[in-house]
Amino acid sequence: MSLLEVSGLSVSYRAGGDDVRAVRGVDLSLEPGETLGVAGESGSGKTTMVLSLLRLLPATATVSGSVRFRDEELSEARWGRIRAIRWAEASVVFQGAMSALNPVRTVGEQIREPILLHEKVSEKQAAARANELLDNVGVSAARASSYPHELSGGQRQRVMIAMALACRPDLIIADEPTTALDVIVQAQILGLLTELVAESKIGMIMISHDLSVLSSVCSRLAVMYAGRIVEIGPSKQLMDTPEHPYTRALSGAFPTIGDPASRMAPTGLAGDPPDLRLALPGCAFEPRCPVARPECATADIELWPAGPGREAACVITRDRRSGATP
Repeated sequence: MSLLEVSGLSVSYRAGGDDVRAVRGVDLSLEPGETLGVAGESGSGKTTMVLSLLRLLPATATVSGSVRFRDEELSEARWGRIRAIRWAEASVVFQGAMSALNPVRTVGEQIREPILLHEKVSEKQAAARANELLDNVGVSAARASSYPHELSGGQRQRVMIAMALACRPDLIIADEPTTALDVIVQAQILGLLTELVAESKIGMIMISHDLSVLSSVCSRLAVMYAGRIVEIGPSKQLMDTPEHPYTRALSGAFPTIGDPASRMAPTGLAGDPPDLRLALPGCAFEPRCPVARPECATADIELWPAGPGREAACVITRDRRSGATP
């Protein structure tokens, strides 16, 4: 049984009298102990998609589709059950710890809070657990009495990870956990997450704009564009031989260490993402695609097999696998 099964997930927001379709029919799964990275430009639907899994979106959002967590349908669960799942069974490392942490409470209090809410333990036991978690993430337990503004950016992000692990969840959602951190601290945080996930055998979904960051942590990658997954598969394959033109554009936007050609002339991507208020027939990437065909503007686009455990939403992939001649 999969830890998480998402089918036909769609999310829209009402804005200015129009529906903005931020997520459009996403299907994905996550096995226990697996790590899945989600990449894409700003506005591609990454954060909306993952926050909808635990029903963390504002009331202005309309969500449809199926989200099954450990074979339980979360879209139909009562709010009391959703509150019980959050932190205890599935937790979130939010983007920007300074915004997510309460500035008038110590970090120790904030780590103890979910433990006291979800587990039958005393204040002393919760404090001991909080101190242990801080030590595990590389922050001295003595800093439990500190307020968020008294910690560095890297320490605050580690506190967020400690909070996410407080109740020993089976699933962690990490939304841009290394944003605005310097490269040294980023490497430390990524190494910490990898180690904790491996030791605890939990599932993790991580969001980032950076494919190279995700590939260093996650076993599989999903690339989103205009609210849909356009390619998904093993990380190494997507990095080494990207199938979808958008995945190639993302991977080409980052220079390769040791490769002067890519460092001096990184590739970019012309144009802007589409307006998600529009119907968007065919492939939404078609106006920006360097290898687009006339049929891409109108054809029914879906994820087609692109190799073992790999799919891509591109007619070139469809034709290559079927042996058709373009």
